[in-house]
Amino acid sequence: MELGFFTMPMHPPGSDMTKTLHDDLRQIVKLDELGYKEAWIGEHFTAQWENIPAPDQFIAMALAMTKDIVLGTGVTCMPNHNPFMIAHRIAQLDHLARGRFNWGVGSGGFPGDFQVFGFDPKTGDQRTMTREAVDLVLQLWDDPKPGLYESKYWSFTVPGPVEEYGLAFHVKPYQKPHPPIGVAGVSPKSDTLVLAGERGYIPMSINIVPWTTLPGHWDAVEGGAANAGIHADRSTWRIARQVYVADTTAEARKEALEGIIGRDWRDYFLKLLPKSRMLDLVKKDLNMPDSDVTLDYLLDNIWIVGDPDEVAAQLRKLHHDVGGFGVLLTMGHEWEPKEKGERSVELLAEEVMPRLADLG
Repeated sequence: MELGFFTMPMHPPGSDMTKTLHDDLRQIVKLDELGYKEAWIGEHFTAQWENIPAPDQFIAMALAMTKDIVLGTGVTCMPNHNPFMIAHRIAQLDHLARGRFNWGVGSGGFPGDFQVFGFDPKTGDQRTMTREAVDLVLQLWDDPKPGLYESKYWSFTVPGPVEEYGLAFHVKPYQKPHPPIGVAGVSPKSDTLVLAGERGYIPMSINIVPWTTLPGHWDAVEGGAANAGIHADRSTWRIARQVYVADTTAEARKEALEGIIGRDWRDYFLKLLPKSRMLDLVKKDLNMPDSDVTLDYLLDNIWIVGDPDEVAAQLRKLHHDVGGFGVLLTMGHEWEPKEKGERSVELLAEEVMPRLADLG
C-alpha cells in the first residue's frame, strides 16, 4: 500500500487567494520530500471553500518545485470545458510533467458550477457529457480527423492540414497513448466506478463514505471489468480518507475535533451535503437521523485519527475489510498551526506506513 494526497483544497471564504495558493504549493513540496507517491488537485469555479479553478496551472507550478511526486487533476470537471480546448491543455501539461501526471476526469458536483455552465444535475446530462467529452479527447489525441465536431454540448471544427504553413491539430500527450486516467466514485453502486473497470481507469473512492460502502465500490469496478473481459487490479484502487496523526491518540482526537478538520466539516461539509442531498452517503445506517451525523460520529466512523500505532491499526483493518487496495489518499486541509499539520503528514509517512509495509 502506497501513500498519496487529495486536496480540494479547503480554505474558508474570504481567505487571501495568493496566500492559500502558495501555502498549498508548500504542502506539495513537503509531501514530495516525504516520499508521497502522488497528489490530486481539485477544480471548482464557484466554491469559495475549494478555491482552485485551474488545477492544471497549479500543477504546472508544482512540477517545477518538486522532483518525484506524480500530480493529477482531481478532477477535470468535463462539463466546465470545451473538449477541443481541454485536449490541448492536458496534453501540454503532460509534456511539462514528462510522465509525472495523472488525468482525473469527472462530471463535477458543485451546484454553482452546474448553474454557470447550464447543467441541471437532475437530468444526468453532466454524466452523459463527461463520457462523450472524454471519448472525444481520446479520439482527438489518437486520430484528429478534420471536420465539424458537434453534439448537444459543443460545436467546433478541426481544420484540414495545410502543410504550406503548418496548420493542423498537432498537440498530443507525452505519455502514450495518453496519461493514466482516474475517476472518482461516491455512491454505493457508482456508474463512474463501473466505467473505471470497463476501461482500465484508476478508480478512486471519495473520503466522505464509511468503510462499509467501500466493498461495493470495488464490486462496481470488478463488474465493469467483467463486462469488458479484462482483469481489475486492486493495486490501482485509491481510497481517500481523512487521516490525522499526532504523538498520542488523545492529542490527535482533540486536535481533529477542535482544529482545522473539525472546522472544515462543521462549517462546510455538514452544511453543503444536506443541501446537495448527499448526507445519507456519510451514514453507516440510512435510518440514522441527520442530527446524528456529528463531528464525534465522523471521528469514530469516517475519519482515521490517532497516534501512529492507532492509525496503523485502523488502516490495516480497513485494508483487510475491503479486500485490499493500492494507494491511501489522505485528504488535504490547511496546516494551521503549521507545525501540527506538518507533524501529522510526517508521522503518517515515517512511522505509520513502515508499519504497513507487508500489505500488498
